[in-house]
Amino acid sequence: MSERILIAKVGLDGHDRGIKVVARILRDAGFEVIYTGLFQTPQTVAAAAVDEDVDAIGLSMLSGAHMTLAPLVVEEVRKLGSEIPVILGGIVPDHDLDELRAAGIAAVLTPGATAVEIATEVRAVLDRATA
Repeated sequence: MSERILIAKVGLDGHDRGIKVVARILRDAGFEVIYTGLFQTPQTVAAAAVDEDVDAIGLSMLSGAHMTLAPLVVEEVRKLGSEIPVILGGIVPDHDLDELRAAGIAAVLTPGATAVEIATEVRAVLDRATA
C-alpha cells in the first residue's frame, strides 16, 4: 500500500500552480495524494489529515504567513492526538528554518527543489516518522 500524503493551502494564499505540480510529482513517485484545495484553516487541515489517515501533511505557503500558519497546523494535529509529520513548501527565508523546525515542521522545501529532491525529502520524513 502506498503512503498517503495530504497537501493543502492554508490561509488566504490563492497561488495553487506549485502545489498542483507537487501533487503530480508525489503521485508519480508512488504516493497517494489528497489535495484539500485553497483557503483551508489549520483546523480543517488537521481534521482532514486525521480523518483520511494520512502519513504526512504537505503545506504550500507563498504568502509569508508560514511562521504563523504552519506551526498552527502542527499544533492542531497534536491536539487531535496525532504525530503526522508536517512538511512545508514555498517561500521560506533561511532565517525562519530553525524556528519552524522547533515548532515541529519536519522539513522545508523551497523554490528550485527538483522532483527528485521533493520525493526524496518526503520519503526521508516518512522514514524518520516510522523509525
